[in-house]
Parts: sequence; C-alpha cells; structure tokens
Amino acid sequence: MSKAAELAKAGETLTNQPSGRKNIVTNGAMQIAQRSASVTGIGASAGYFTCDRWKISTAASAGRLTMTQTADGPSGFANCLKLDCTTADASIAAGENLVLQQRFEGQDLQQIKKGTSDAESITVSFYVKANAVFTFGCELFDQDNNRQITKLFATTTDWVRHELTFPADVDDGSSPFDDNNARSLDMNFLLHAGSNLTSGTLNTASFANTTDANRAAGIGSFYSSTDNNFFITGVQMEIGSQATNFEHRSYGEELALCQRYYEIMWGGYAGASTATGYPNSYILYKANTTTEGMSILKFVVQKRAGGTFVHTGTPIMGPGGNVTSVASDTFGILGGRARFTPTTNIVANESGHIDGNGSTAVADAEL
Repeated sequence: MSKAAELAKAGETLTNQPSGRKNIVTNGAMQIAQRSASVTGIGASAGYFTCDRWKISTAASAGRLTMTQTADGPSGFANCLKLDCTTADASIAAGENLVLQQRFEGQDLQQIKKGTSDAESITVSFYVKANAVFTFGCELFDQDNNRQITKLFATTTDWVRHELTFPADVDDGSSPFDDNNARSLDMNFLLHAGSNLTSGTLNTASFANTTDANRAAGIGSFYSSTDNNFFITGVQMEIGSQATNFEHRSYGEELALCQRYYEIMWGGYAGASTATGYPNSYILYKANTTTEGMSILKFVVQKRAGGTFVHTGTPIMGPGGNVTSVASDTFGILGGRARFTPTTNIVANESGHIDGNGSTAVADAEL
C-alpha cells in the first residue's frame, strides 16, 4: 500500500470513530469480577459467573469447565479470563454448544447505522492463547433482525492479538438496531458446537439472515480434552475497518459501567472484619411495625432496567442483635427497598441499623 493510501485509510478510520469512548465492549480487559474470581462446574446451564458482562451460554453438552479471572495477561493487561476444561465431551450431540458472549443494548449501537446506506463496518480485536492450536469463531449476531456473520481465528500457546473486520450491513432486509435498553447484538466467541451449528458453510463474507448450520462451521472443540484451556483479554469492538490500540479505562469507570447491570448493595462480616468479599457494612432502617423494618436502597449507578433483589445470608438487626429474614422486593432503575423481619419484636417507628453480617443484596439487570 502506498503512503498516500495509508494516510487516506488512517483518515477514514479517525473520521468514523465516534467522539468520546471508542470501545463498545464493557470490561474488555477483564478488570471487574463482582460475583467471584473463580467458579467451577460450569456447563449445565448458562449464566454470568466471574468477570462482569461476560456470559457463558451453553446447551446440551456433558462438558464442564472452570472460569477464572487470572493475572496471566499479555503485556499491558493485569487480568484475563481463563476457561479450563474439567470434564471432556468427546461425543458431540447435534444441539450442543459453548459460547462466551457479551450482549449489547440497542441504544448503545446507534452510531453503527445498521441497515442504512451509511452503515459502518465494525472491527473486533482481542488477545487470546490456549494450550494448543485451535480454530474458534467470533460471531456478531443481530438479535433485532436475526442476522449474523462469523469470522474464524486460531489460537497458539502464546498470546496473539486478532483483528477481525465485519463489513457494514447495508442490506435492505436489515433494519437499524432498536433504540432502547433491550438486547440487540451479541458478540459470541464460539468454542464448541454440534452439527446444528456446524454442518453448513460458514457465513463469513457479510451479514445474512441466520441459517443455524452456517454459524460455527469449521470450529474446533474446547471440550475435546481436559488438558484444554482458553485465555482471553483486551476485547475491543469499534467502528471502522481498522483496529486501534486497546482503550484502557480506569478501574472506577469500568466498575461503574458494569454496575449498570449488576450491583452489590451491601455485604460483609460482623465486627470490623475485612475478609474475602466486602467489608462490614451498615444500613439504616425504620421500623414500620413491631415485626418489620424497612430500608431504602439507592443505587450507585442507574440500572438498565428494574428487577427483583436477590438476597443471600442473614443480616443482623440492631440494637439487640436480632437475626432477620429479608423480603425479595422489586427495584426500579434508581433503587428500591429492603424489608427485614426480626426474630423478636422491635419498637414501631423507631430507627436502627442493619449489620451486613456477611450477607448480600444484589440488583441484577443483565441482558
């Protein structure tokens, strides 16, 4: 490529970049792991387990894995996400799959202008390594229009940065992403699949209406051996046909982005302990009646949507040290309430404090 062409390409890339933040991915450097740093026995059902915003989607496989936030990242990255195969699956049924994915709200994708004549291409870049050479897939799946495209990539035993450009979807059969807080796009790392997803011809040239058999054709199997592992970090999705340097954000900013979807409201241990998890925490309550106290919980970050608090453990109601149960109340985007039932009566209309005592209250607004 001539120098003039290189400069023109660079200018095109800069012009296409949105002002402000360029990386559409949240927690691409695997900094944040509010739930846990490591979880074993994953594979029977889908869920968010360790690094925030990264979901394991799975179906029908006998394979199992351990998912860990670890410090074994490439230069410039303190953390990565590691998957370890702990139970192999040598006999792959048609409906099996294993996918590491991040889901995106439509309102965060409007700058892509999908389904219009001005639609932008998208470039995904990431660092990966594994215990051996594997071929896996990176898929963009348009949930609003049921369209997809997959690019293959190879792992080695060393960290390698892959840069995959997905062409603009200008097709008349594709509409723009919905401008709301619902799930519009999935970025899927395809690590294992049966014939339902692999028996066709890989759709790699352009976005097309989804044919399942074409989604993962040609990928290997993470579950082929208990020796297998897979590491990933530095995941970036940006507008344009050129990958740029990974956009590092501060820990505080990345945590706030994650808390839009998942926030721990309180937690800790009785006394002054700062043991694993969250330090001792207190919240105030007012006694509605002699048998119920209520606290108003305000979120640090506005949530994507409302939901229902999930409580674990048993806090302590003071004074008197009454151990309580906690009602699973709903929450809105700004906060909600927690209602505590004491084991012995309290004084109506009086105020007091709740000791977290190792319990947690979680607001989950994930896609």
